[in-house]
Amino acid sequence: MSARLPAHILVGALLQRVNDAGGIAVVRARGDRQAGAILLLDERESLVLERGIGPDGRPALIESGPAAGRAESLDDYWQRRRQRDPDLWVVALDIPQAKRFAAETICDD
Repeated sequence: MSARLPAHILVGALLQRVNDAGGIAVVRARGDRQAGAILLLDERESLVLERGIGPDGRPALIESGPAAGRAESLDDYWQRRRQRDPDLWVVALDIPQAKRFAAETICDD
C-alpha cells in the first residue's frame, strides 16, 4: 500500500506543469491541505472533472458537473459543491488537453 500524496502537493504539481507548458491554472478555492477532494474546471471544454476512484480501485478522473437539463453555470456548480464540502479544492485549467495533464499529475500518485 502506498501513501497517498496530500492534496496541496498534487494541486501544486498540476499548477507547475500547466504553467511550464504555457497554459494557465488558477486555484479558485483552497480545500483541506491533506485530504481535500480536487475538482477541475476545464475552461476550454466547459468540462468538470473530479479526482475519484476508478473501477480498478486506482485514482482516476471522473466527469462531473451540473445535472442534465439543469441551467447552472460551472461557477454555480462548484460554488454549490463548496457549500456542502468546504474541504474541496477547485482548480480552473486553460490549456489544450487539460484532462491529460491532470490525469498524469494527480492520478499517478
